[in-house]
Amino acid sequence: MHYLHFPFLVQELQGISRNPGGFQIGLVGLLFLNMALSVRPLFRRLFTGPKDIIDRSKGLSTLETQLDTQVDLFEANSHLKQLIKTGHINDARSLFDKMLHRDEITWTTMISGYIGASNATEALILFSHMWTDPMIRMDPFILSVALKACGRILELKPGESIHGYSVKSGFVNSVFVGSALLDMYTKAGCISLGCKVFDEMPMRNVVSWTAIITGLVNAGYNKGGLIYFSKMWGSDVECDSYTFTIALKACANSGFLTYGKAIHTKTMKAGFDVGSFVANTLATMYNKCGKLEYGLRLFERMRTRDVVSWTSIIARYIQMGQDEQAVQAFIKMRQSEIQPNEFTFSAVISGCGALAKIEWGEQLHAQVLHLGLMNSLSVANAIMTMYSKCGCLTSASIVFHGMPGRDVVSWSAIIAAYSQEGLGEEALGFFSLMRREGLKPNEFTLASLLSVCGNMAILEQGKQVHGHVLSIGIEHDIMINSALINMYSKCGSIGEASRIFDAAGGEDVVSWTAMINGYAEHGYSKEAIDLFEKMSKVGLKPDYVTFIGVLGACSHAGLVNLGFQYFNSMSKEYNINPGKEHYGCMIDLLCRAGRLSDAERMIDNMPFRQDDVVWSTLLRASMVHGDVECGKRAAEHILELYPNCAGTHITLSNIYAATGRWRDAADMRKLMKSKGVIKEPGWSWIKVKEQVSAFVAGDRSHPQGEDIYTMLDLLTSKAEHIGCFQEMDLLL
Repeated sequence: MHYLHFPFLVQELQGISRNPGGFQIGLVGLLFLNMALSVRPLFRRLFTGPKDIIDRSKGLSTLETQLDTQVDLFEANSHLKQLIKTGHINDARSLFDKMLHRDEITWTTMISGYIGASNATEALILFSHMWTDPMIRMDPFILSVALKACGRILELKPGESIHGYSVKSGFVNSVFVGSALLDMYTKAGCISLGCKVFDEMPMRNVVSWTAIITGLVNAGYNKGGLIYFSKMWGSDVECDSYTFTIALKACANSGFLTYGKAIHTKTMKAGFDVGSFVANTLATMYNKCGKLEYGLRLFERMRTRDVVSWTSIIARYIQMGQDEQAVQAFIKMRQSEIQPNEFTFSAVISGCGALAKIEWGEQLHAQVLHLGLMNSLSVANAIMTMYSKCGCLTSASIVFHGMPGRDVVSWSAIIAAYSQEGLGEEALGFFSLMRREGLKPNEFTLASLLSVCGNMAILEQGKQVHGHVLSIGIEHDIMINSALINMYSKCGSIGEASRIFDAAGGEDVVSWTAMINGYAEHGYSKEAIDLFEKMSKVGLKPDYVTFIGVLGACSHAGLVNLGFQYFNSMSKEYNINPGKEHYGCMIDLLCRAGRLSDAERMIDNMPFRQDDVVWSTLLRASMVHGDVECGKRAAEHILELYPNCAGTHITLSNIYAATGRWRDAADMRKLMKSKGVIKEPGWSWIKVKEQVSAFVAGDRSHPQGEDIYTMLDLLTSKAEHIGCFQEMDLLL
């Protein structure tokens, strides 16, 4: 071996990577290092030869020491990288601290490890120590890693210092440093600085383009992001899956369906559309742009389907109202051995709630408990909502009280659950607890509270909630606006409801529907119908609920022909299939008009299973119009469904009595007694001094019951006294 070549080898192994572009030369050094490992035993034999050889090569012992150091450093760096890769960050730091020699690779590996472990603060502290080490020279890769740490914790000051050093050293022209700089600035909200860095970059790659587009889109500048995407497409840099994904996200956020379709075409040409990563984003884009069926087709074309794909398709079915298909998709997902995550469970449990399938929901609840996902807020909230929709308020309450942490969604869900069950006082109590815990209600919470106030007809509390809505500036929210109209309407303040509607001036179908329903419920049929007619003039299409309101208005006004005109237009003009509620309105309309035969015929021809509601409507109409036979048939249908329905027995008995069929009336009363059927007493309530008190006939459970009955006796005696004087006046 010629010893003159050896110093060159050692010099390569020591890293000539001290110059600015040295990370490339360092790679060459690693290749020489592998060669050195293979000849290391030969070097040892050379240095353990006869003494004269050792004397002649005394200086070479130093070279061997240097070579051993480099080899040991390579092995230590490899071990360090392996520890970080396997997630043992603390063991990696312990090894790092014990290393006597460290090079740029050592420092960069450790700093990158902390960033990967979401500890960017420690990464920057380590970088500051590296900065002061005179033996370490900076290179573009090290600087880009440090800038990435700054972007993670939004620390602009150290980032700006590194930027200044990069400009001074010329490293700013590196595509790595430039990309990291613009990424840091856009994440910190300095969009103009990020764009400036990008525009001044002498060379750009796919990472640079994707970074600027991502920064703009994540900051809400979707149109700007798409402009840069167009510029990238016109350059010689090819898009990758990440670029397509962020561009599609911009289209989804802005509802740019046409542009999204164009990008879809480009992904197909590039071959990215069948991969789950881009395909999932494509499906989301079509979903947000209202083309749910396109997302379903994409799912069917996917070669590989991951948990995101399955979760997206389940959520898409639920948004389309196809909850049973969502559950079936979940079953197929499990059969394909894809493990669902918390988002999957949240979606499918919501579907079970919409279907009111308590047995399915309970099975999923058991799976969630088995997998230990109950600590996920989204899952717990979905389970609680599912139980409340299935009428299992106790189970919903147990889930709520068992949650280790609660967010505003949790509180809104439990308030809505109690509100829907008619337990307004409890719902208001939960709201008070929510405020004590320091959580601020959102529009869903306040809408539920307004519903409580409307259902309980407690106008003062409703006004207080309205005041809170005004104080936080969400009175123009569609959900809040319609809730306010409903609340004032149900509390009898139809004028205030009308003022809120006029002041909002919104062009949303929800508010219009709320106002139409409000007018209809208060007997203002003309106003409800006029408002319905105005909808088409402002470019709004009535929805399923709107027709319930206008048909109710026609029913109260006795406008049979107009009611049938609206009813028939649902399917012909608006492509809305009439539901049970619409048929119920039409049956009520016919009954009020005395057309009981037509009403009974419509019930028989309904495309739904007849329930007690429509037959009860016909039964009451039969009593009003004295149609005994029709009432008897209606009562028989109700008793087939609910044999112990007290109201049906009593109504039919009253029909018999009203037509002089006293024996039949008496027989019906005897039948009730033999069955043990007892009429459930009605409740009434009154609010006095911020306290709501409920009463039932003969009830003495109220704390002030004795005082109340004493006052009733006094009023009764006064009424009797006045009655006596009136009778005497008549006699005189």
